[in-house]
Amino acid sequence: MKKRQADFSNLVKVLKKERPSRPTLFEFILNGPVLEHFAGEKHPAGGDLEAVMKFRIKAFNAVGYDFTSTHGSLFAFPKKAVEHKASMTLESQKVISNRADFEKYPWPDPDAFDYSALGKMKQHLPDGMKLFVFSPGGLLENVMALVGYEGLCYMMTDDPALVQDLFDAVGSRFVRYYEQVLQYDTVGACMFNDDWGFKTQTMLSTEDMQKYVVPWHKRVVETIHKHNRLAVLHSCGNLKHVMDDIIDTIGYDGKHSYEDAIQPVEDAYDTYKGRIAIMGGMDVDFLCRASKKEIQQRTELMLARSASSGGYAVGAGNSFTHYVPIENYMAMVDVAMR
Repeated sequence: MKKRQADFSNLVKVLKKERPSRPTLFEFILNGPVLEHFAGEKHPAGGDLEAVMKFRIKAFNAVGYDFTSTHGSLFAFPKKAVEHKASMTLESQKVISNRADFEKYPWPDPDAFDYSALGKMKQHLPDGMKLFVFSPGGLLENVMALVGYEGLCYMMTDDPALVQDLFDAVGSRFVRYYEQVLQYDTVGACMFNDDWGFKTQTMLSTEDMQKYVVPWHKRVVETIHKHNRLAVLHSCGNLKHVMDDIIDTIGYDGKHSYEDAIQPVEDAYDTYKGRIAIMGGMDVDFLCRASKKEIQQRTELMLARSASSGGYAVGAGNSFTHYVPIENYMAMVDVAMR
């Protein structure tokens, strides 16, 4: 694979719905074993975020990205520990069932966590590369984890005031998280990763998404824009009925996560180009099952489709998981590199 110089300005152009100077790669997550493959070393053990950032920089740079995605600190919302398997119930991490649980929950203080690793990466980032900071789960994701999805649905009827307090408690802390992250000039852009839906609709009704979720996402994006950075939403699921909220009300610059079973990236690009940047989009199932030739052809066609209008970056629909064959992934990457 041909090595190329990182140039974060290309990702900026994509997010501004402009034409980058050359095809630009985008990925939210490279799975652990994949990172090890590209970095040529084992993933650092323990909770040393600085070591993890250096490791991720090495892997992302080896592939040809203009950025490295990372957490900003070890800030997170404490939840019930669960065994990580192929799937899990949305009730498995539940720790809040009522007002008393809410009051005694150990709400974390974002300001109490160490973000200095973001600054220390200046000496490790290749010329032209920036950090792309994402969140420890999202607003809706964390609320659902704390109360359970079923618990949230009941609570919205039984105690809507508590539901609002939950979203306010989580949302306000994410605003502070990003305010801390954005103090470092190594950070080029931010992502708020918050899965809102599944194959046919959002997890909550459109009206409840607009009531509880949209306002805090808007606050987060306003915070990111206030610091002259660009903001990307990563969200899985069918978001058809809230896309206008994502684009016009919240003001996201880019949207990531697409599935062929919901809306193929080609259709998403044709529908939303000029309004929001389309990030990635090569369906993960397609990357697993298709031949290298099919992957190359689809990537070439997608780049041709977006050549005149811009606002598109090449990448997987969701993330580069451990079960996507590396040779298939590289078939996509190589097209962008050529």
